[in-house]
Amino acid sequence: MTDTAPASTVKSAMRTLDILELLVAQGRPLAAHEISTALAIPVSSLSYLLNTLADRGYVARDGRRYGPGQGLSRLQPRHEADTLTQRAAKVVQSLRLRLNETVGFFVPRGHEVEAAVSEIGTHALRYTLDVGQRAPMHAFAAGKAILATYDEAEFEAYLAQSIRKSMTPQTLIDEADLRAEIAEVRRTGLGRTREEYTPGIHAIGKVVMAGDRAVGAVSVAIPLARLTPDLEAFTIDLLRRAVDLLEHPADEGLGSDAGEAASAA
Repeated sequence: MTDTAPASTVKSAMRTLDILELLVAQGRPLAAHEISTALAIPVSSLSYLLNTLADRGYVARDGRRYGPGQGLSRLQPRHEADTLTQRAAKVVQSLRLRLNETVGFFVPRGHEVEAAVSEIGTHALRYTLDVGQRAPMHAFAAGKAILATYDEAEFEAYLAQSIRKSMTPQTLIDEADLRAEIAEVRRTGLGRTREEYTPGIHAIGKVVMAGDRAVGAVSVAIPLARLTPDLEAFTIDLLRRAVDLLEHPADEGLGSDAGEAASAA
């Protein structure tokens, strides 16, 4: 056997690090040909690396240029002061206990959302959600809730640059349909998916804001077989209270009205 494969793997890793270091050092977005020239990376190889880094959020696309992405912050050591995910974990757990449905806290990653916290309901029929799982914004309740906070320029850029695939026959991928959907999310303050990501699952999500910036969203996934108007109304009420707790930290939880939760379920 030869060492061709290990050498190739190391070469790709070195090129990836070189790209990230170059983009951070330049302080401005660079075109692909500028990166290729600066690092002596063939355009064909560079395109693959840039697409991979952009998909993971480590590189941000700005038209045909590339700059450092928000994903780079995940490479920094976590400090105790970084309490949003910790607080979200407690709120998500409380929601799950009260609803016995799958609840998640999601953070934006480019054109996707990523599950930072997950609590799975204990019903035999339930939605399974893993921490680190990603989903496209257009097909996920949490993603729609975040999209609704974009200003006009940001939303137009999203429509122009995002790749919107059908996850199910109900997925909204048409630009006009998505515009109408996001307008409704802005009106109600709630993102919804109706079997758009997973057949048989209805999800409701609400964005978490820090100042004028969306830092995440909380969503609840409920099988249609169990969804009733009472459960939906109860879920929305708890979601609003959960987000209020995250946006305005306090010692109070969501309460322990187990009887109300049980009757709604």
